[in-house]
Amino acid sequence: MRYVTITTWEVLDGADFDLTMTRVRDKRLPALKELGADRVQVIRTSDRTIAAISEWPDKATRDTATELVERVRKDVRTEDHSRMTGEMKGELVAEV
Repeated sequence: MRYVTITTWEVLDGADFDLTMTRVRDKRLPALKELGADRVQVIRTSDRTIAAISEWPDKATRDTATELVERVRKDVRTEDHSRMTGEMKGELVAEV
């Protein structure tokens, strides 16, 4: 069964939002794809916040990637001047 993670992020005061998004598009999203994510979307939710939705083939694939996903998150915090503010995850139970 497909597995989804949703993380919320805040770009820190003084950081360039557009530059942060360029780094996310160029480095972070491809890294998640390489780890096995089928699809990754980023939604701008305010002037300084985003939500990232990652779809995985199944929980086992996501669990296998957990350690490396944490490294990607650490890079986001240190290099992109943003912080994760929340996470939700679970099996996809319905879609249209």
